[in-house]
Amino acid sequence: MSEEDSVDMETFDAEKEMMEALAQEAAAKSESPAPAPPAVQEMSVPQDSNLDRILDIPLLLSAQLGSTRMLIKDLLQLGPGSIVELDKLAGEPLEVLVNERLVARGEVVMVNEKFGIRLTDVISPSERVNKLR
Repeated sequence: MSEEDSVDMETFDAEKEMMEALAQEAAAKSESPAPAPPAVQEMSVPQDSNLDRILDIPLLLSAQLGSTRMLIKDLLQLGPGSIVELDKLAGEPLEVLVNERLVARGEVVMVNEKFGIRLTDVISPSERVNKLR
């Protein structure tokens, strides 16, 4: 196993442990009545020392336009100008993946002459945790 593979496995293990801890916290919170939401919610990161340990873990975020399956002989025939048909229809949202796991869907936008993604649907944390199992 290479050093890079070792780092990837450590990152995966850390992410899995974090998601399991979040699942346990969510289960504990769901057993007790939820407090009334404040009038104005602020976007902030909780000041939890356990959370501080994972904030600097690098993750791979990617956007998937679509996919297809093809035979090796067809792949070898691809060249400049070839068209590969994908399984998505025009106008369907892109899938936003973090470490190859679906976390959101969105649409392509241009930001300062670069591509970006406007998120239209974010998968809830509980759904993401359930997909880990």
